[in-house]
Amino acid sequence: MSSSSESIHKLIPSSKAPTFGIVVGEHSGDTLGAGLMIALKKRYPDAKFVGIGGSKMQTLHFDSLFAMDELAVMGIVEVLGRIGRLLHVRKSLVQYFNDNPPDVFIGIDAPDFNIGLEGKLKAKGIKTVHYVSPSVWAWREKRIHKIAKATDMVLALLPFEKAFYDKHQVPCTFVGHPLADDIALENDKLTARRELSLPIDKKILALMPGSRGGELSRLLSPFFQSAQQLYQADNDLIIVAAMVSEKRAEQFKLLKAQLAPDLVIETIIDKTQAVMAASDCLLTASGTVTLEAALIKRPMVICYKFNTMTYWLAKLLVKLKWFSLPNLLANQSLVPELLQDEVDAGHIVPLIKDRLYQDQSQLNDAFIKIHHQLKCDASEQAAKAVVDLLPSTLKNSK
Repeated sequence: MSSSSESIHKLIPSSKAPTFGIVVGEHSGDTLGAGLMIALKKRYPDAKFVGIGGSKMQTLHFDSLFAMDELAVMGIVEVLGRIGRLLHVRKSLVQYFNDNPPDVFIGIDAPDFNIGLEGKLKAKGIKTVHYVSPSVWAWREKRIHKIAKATDMVLALLPFEKAFYDKHQVPCTFVGHPLADDIALENDKLTARRELSLPIDKKILALMPGSRGGELSRLLSPFFQSAQQLYQADNDLIIVAAMVSEKRAEQFKLLKAQLAPDLVIETIIDKTQAVMAASDCLLTASGTVTLEAALIKRPMVICYKFNTMTYWLAKLLVKLKWFSLPNLLANQSLVPELLQDEVDAGHIVPLIKDRLYQDQSQLNDAFIKIHHQLKCDASEQAAKAVVDLLPSTLKNSK
């Protein structure tokens, strides 16, 4: 079935292989889902996978009932604007999985959508897993009780998350992070530059404004202003932009034509890690991309801007020293974070200059520690935890 299909048909269950329901809501979840599918397929080559998945999962013969972009909404106000459609999708999935019960259902990230779905499925006797812990340790701590009721197991990517679940006696397995498994401990800058046909001997700044349309619309104006000032100070500076898809690249080009028509920026699609490796410094949105940057061992300046109402609500609810993964994992301020009104050229430019033109070896050492901490063969560990929830007849048929 195509990812854009609206009609959800009934499948004939197989007695020979398990069926796994999976729902992901964005590109990082698609990557996690694909890794999990590969690990599960090693045990069950004929397993079926169905739900909502992205292009990486669909390449592995995942049956996606809706487009992944349906769920790619971030922020309280932004979700409210799409609530009708989101409820329709979730209701349709509940009906589908009630009619075609999977042996295990795995919700990957997208907690506001998936935990509600998991709760409804668990109430029907379906085993449920939530892969990627919501930030209950940061805000809305009482969600832990809803998670406990909705899931049979939480798979945590970060070590401090398991400690939180253990404290509340909620089943949780720390699996590490697949990115730490996939990314080499050393990433050669010259090799990446040759791969992307970028200059070998010049400073390169990468703009990474996110994978969501809302992120680009809020971040690109200050990113372009900062890039213009940096280029004026160093005409040899090469500026590149990493885009996750053609759709985001088109949005980027339209906004650039409006905001910075004369600024020379090379747009590179679907080669995010190569762009990072080729660069001397990154100007990036918050999110999983910051962990990728830390694992590739590149300095960065991290920015985030919410919708105004979402920001004020988050400010009341979130109690954290830092919002970026590198700083949270290190439990110290390794990389600069700029939030909301701080996201402007006046703050960004000096921070970028420090990281473009000064020694970063101490930062590199801290990033190596994070890499070793998270390198645990995550997809394999996640697959083991999922298999443990299968009926004994399927376990015995491995």
